[in-house]
Amino acid sequence: MQKDIHPENYRMVIFHDNSSNERILIGSTIETDATDTWTDGNEYPLVQVDVTSASHPFYTGQEKVMDTAGRVDRFKQRMAKAGARTKKA
Repeated sequence: MQKDIHPENYRMVIFHDNSSNERILIGSTIETDATDTWTDGNEYPLVQVDVTSASHPFYTGQEKVMDTAGRVDRFKQRMAKAGARTKKA
């Protein structure tokens, strides 16, 4: 393993998801002044985030599927109308 390739400020950080109120303890180099206590009783730097995998619709199964077939049909209708106009002129 190579020596001295990792950043010196790499440490464990709590990421708090404001949307789902989930907390994740993971290694990071992000800078923050806020701290909080983890379940192990130790105090770690705290970063507030708006979206994580705990709240993002793709990962929670709340994802909405767009009706792309309807959009394609509307586009084809518009193109047909535009084509009819150019042929008359």
